[in-house]
Amino acid sequence: MKLSELFNPDEFAARHLSFGDEAALLEALGEKSMDDFVGNTVPQSIRMPSELNLPEALTEADALAKLKGIASKNVINKSYIGLGYYPTRVPNVILRNVLENPGWYTAYTPYQAEIAQGRLEALLNFQQVCIDLTGFPVAGASLLDEATAAAEAMAMAHRVGKVKSERFFVDARVYPQTLDVMKTRAKYFGFELAVGDFAQADEGEYFGALFQYVGKDGDVQDLQSVIGRLKAKGTIVAVAADIMSLVLLKSPAELGADIALGNTQRFGVPMGFGGPHAAYFAFKDEFKRSAPGRIIGVSKDASGKPALRMALSTREQHIRREKATSNICTAQALLANLAGMYAVYHGPEGVKRIAKRIHALASAFADALVSDGIKVVHKVFFDTVTVDFGSKEKADQVFAAALELGYNLRRVNDTQVAAAFHETSAYEDLVDLYRAFTGKDTFAFADDVKGRLNTELLRQDDILQHHVFNRYHTEHEMLRYLKKLEDRDLAMNRSMISLGSCTMKLNATAEMLPITWAEFSDIHPYAPEAQTAGYRELLADMENSLKAITGFDAISFQPNSGAQGEYSGMLSIRRYQEANGEGHRNICLIPKSAHGTNPATAAMLGLKVVVVDTDEHGNVNIDDLKAKAEQHRDALSAIMITYPSTHGVYEEGIRDICRIIHENGGQVYMDGANLNAQIGIMQPAEVGADVLHMNLHKTFCIPHGGGGPGMGPIGLKAHLAPFAPGHTLTDTHNEAADQTAVAAAAYGSASILPITWMYLTMMGKQGMEQATRWALLNANYVAKRLSEDYPILYTGKNGRVAHECIVDLRPLKAESGITETDIAKRLMDYGFHAPTVSFPVAGTLMIEPTESESKAELDRFIAALKQIKQEVLKVGRGEWPKEDNPLVNAPHTASDVTGEWAHPYSREEAVFPLPFVREHKFWPSVNRVDDVYGDRNLVCSCPPMENYED
Repeated sequence: MKLSELFNPDEFAARHLSFGDEAALLEALGEKSMDDFVGNTVPQSIRMPSELNLPEALTEADALAKLKGIASKNVINKSYIGLGYYPTRVPNVILRNVLENPGWYTAYTPYQAEIAQGRLEALLNFQQVCIDLTGFPVAGASLLDEATAAAEAMAMAHRVGKVKSERFFVDARVYPQTLDVMKTRAKYFGFELAVGDFAQADEGEYFGALFQYVGKDGDVQDLQSVIGRLKAKGTIVAVAADIMSLVLLKSPAELGADIALGNTQRFGVPMGFGGPHAAYFAFKDEFKRSAPGRIIGVSKDASGKPALRMALSTREQHIRREKATSNICTAQALLANLAGMYAVYHGPEGVKRIAKRIHALASAFADALVSDGIKVVHKVFFDTVTVDFGSKEKADQVFAAALELGYNLRRVNDTQVAAAFHETSAYEDLVDLYRAFTGKDTFAFADDVKGRLNTELLRQDDILQHHVFNRYHTEHEMLRYLKKLEDRDLAMNRSMISLGSCTMKLNATAEMLPITWAEFSDIHPYAPEAQTAGYRELLADMENSLKAITGFDAISFQPNSGAQGEYSGMLSIRRYQEANGEGHRNICLIPKSAHGTNPATAAMLGLKVVVVDTDEHGNVNIDDLKAKAEQHRDALSAIMITYPSTHGVYEEGIRDICRIIHENGGQVYMDGANLNAQIGIMQPAEVGADVLHMNLHKTFCIPHGGGGPGMGPIGLKAHLAPFAPGHTLTDTHNEAADQTAVAAAAYGSASILPITWMYLTMMGKQGMEQATRWALLNANYVAKRLSEDYPILYTGKNGRVAHECIVDLRPLKAESGITETDIAKRLMDYGFHAPTVSFPVAGTLMIEPTESESKAELDRFIAALKQIKQEVLKVGRGEWPKEDNPLVNAPHTASDVTGEWAHPYSREEAVFPLPFVREHKFWPSVNRVDDVYGDRNLVCSCPPMENYED
């Protein structure tokens, strides 16, 4: 035997893909080889002119060792920087059983409520925390970060307010990153920002105002008076509030505000160099139909029992398109679950103890400095002590002394330094910081500390009184609660999730391990650059890989979701055109086959959407495109095109489409949601795209987390690169001067980038090419097998699809009365999550099996849909009544089959329709949820105590 043959650097690709299935899949498609299959599926006109320029693969062990070496270049100092990011402790029971648990992180957005009741309850808990702490009756299930939440509050204030003004007031005390993002959004909404002294906010006419509570330098101000004066003028008032401070301080609602927002990172979510973190967003009841993002609501199921769901979904941008109020397409569900569970585990007394300890430490530190004759700037503060040394030399000396002791402070200005205390602060830190600030070795800190918060600022109402926050305080109880919720959800650790356009592929364990390494999770986003060499090497590696894959000249990692990536890409185009004196270009062409987020994004950037028709094969109608591009030649800004199209086909005319747009003065934005079908086969930049967003939570293996987190970096041609998002506090490469930000952190949700780094490193050049080929192979196998029972709506070259296919259920519906929803719910009885329902075409299912599913799993899924077809035919033939059959009654719960049975089909047919279902039965915990009832009776807080008693 040869020693060299016993080492296998490609071992990971063989675990991500099922190489042993290749021959059988090709035979089913009538193909002799993979090369022949790809040649018959992908148009030659789009193929890459050269090979994919990526390194060779590393094994899991070698990749982890290499990444550990990179991570070790980050320096973990004790962070006292503050500005919205603080060290915290993730309770270990939550770390292991939520953050590191595929039952939680591989689940999809809870559109199918019946198999998502656990996740929905966790998000409802999060909403209840936000409701309790802000004082408002309604809260959402999270937004992307505090800065974008503030921008959403500004936009909502304009929608719901009655003051005839385009001016918005911003408290000068807001975090600088928040103001940075608000400047970006305000420009294209046509709003004028007025930044000033919070106490003088009522001196102008504003449609809305934003105040910071606690201020960026640590001061706590009584906002009640100025808010009252603004409310008397009809101004909509938002308060950005520190979530931990609200445990002690009066709620924003009690202050008189209309909206409250902020970051929940302090509730047990690591800093992670800036994210991901769940922002909270709470507001008055009358604003609920204008609110951005998702709201979890309490409804009832078909048996009348309480059941949870995503409420008011008709507000979602992909439904409203260019009439959307926001382009938000995701949330930070996994992080919201962490924050909500932090409150569940600690309970009201636990979080009060943490908040009081933080405040007491800060107060004790300030008292010691004052007793030593040092000037503390603010008398009233929560956690941040700002000191004015009166000279730059002294401030430099203190900053350096703290750094020498392993502490990162915040430099407020030339003479001022701030220290922000937090959950992990200890008595020893008081001693060290006192030494750094005074040069003295010892100080006798008194045990009895007088707080710095005035009594009139403190809240008098009780918080977290609900049952769920007062039961699970032992680890045993918490562990069982988390397991109970996990068991109510169907995630990818149970079966494939075949959602078209969502790419629910393997999230390998080796990819996930590094995100909880302290070298990545414990880094503040504004830590000194010398301490973040590891992150910067990681970013440089990924930039090189993504440039090689896409053909672009530059990559921006700031967008922290796919929708943010869309916005950033189109923003770069707008900025480029403005810089060239073409800011008047305001027409955006969008094909009917594009993603629903695209029109919403264009509208947010002040563009007028012109829809381009598609032909009978689902392709862009080139004649219609050409006519509209020429018609709007003088005002054409861009086209937003999804490739392969949302119809699941490679359009052979993509080069012509790009050429037509360029000839008429426009730019080409390509939506990279379907990049899974491109890697190693084509390069978006090479076929003519100017900018592309990439969903790392789709093609590049970051898990969906039950609806978030995500990352949506953009690739840009050289002429657009200087106009990528910048950042007010962090130098990001490429950007020209004064390019404001789109997210709070310069590199978005940086702490999940190691997932994609590991995927790219373990797959290597050959593995990445194979992944695309297997995505096409699996999709075409599913399409071929299902075409025996269902029409496939659109196909491309040689009757092939790309990485997904659309199954047309409309003929069956016309014959039997069984709807696409009935079929989606019936799949739950077979142990499967439904494919994408009625998008992009009503009455259809869009199926994307992904490259990481085996033939055995594909065959189970196909068998389920084939059996369901036979069930539909029985209804059509009258063997089962239209009003009482397994499809309209789906899904069936365990309770259904243990009670009386009066249906014309058997219990066996209901819950064990095929033999494989019995082997690994998943029981939905509720019957079909009543969406209409839930919308008419919106309840977004935890059910009353008596529900638990019952």
